[in-house]
Amino acid sequence: GPLLAAINSPEDLKKLAPEQLQDVCDELRSFIIDIVSVHGGHFGASLGVVELTTALHYVYNSPFDKIVWDVGHQA
Repeated sequence: GPLLAAINSPEDLKKLAPEQLQDVCDELRSFIIDIVSVHGGHFGASLGVVELTTALHYVYNSPFDKIVWDVGHQA
């Protein structure tokens, strides 16, 4: 989508108004579904954390503030 296409870094995301974040999440979710439908793979976990990931990058100063994901269920 047009919002997602304009985001190349967390700084770009932070330029958006808070009201636009749900639209970014919707575009990101569609992008994930499009990619998985072509290349296969699991996408349930990715779809489940779209808003969380967007919010973390919007609020924190990533990549300087480190975000660590616990993916221990894959071990």
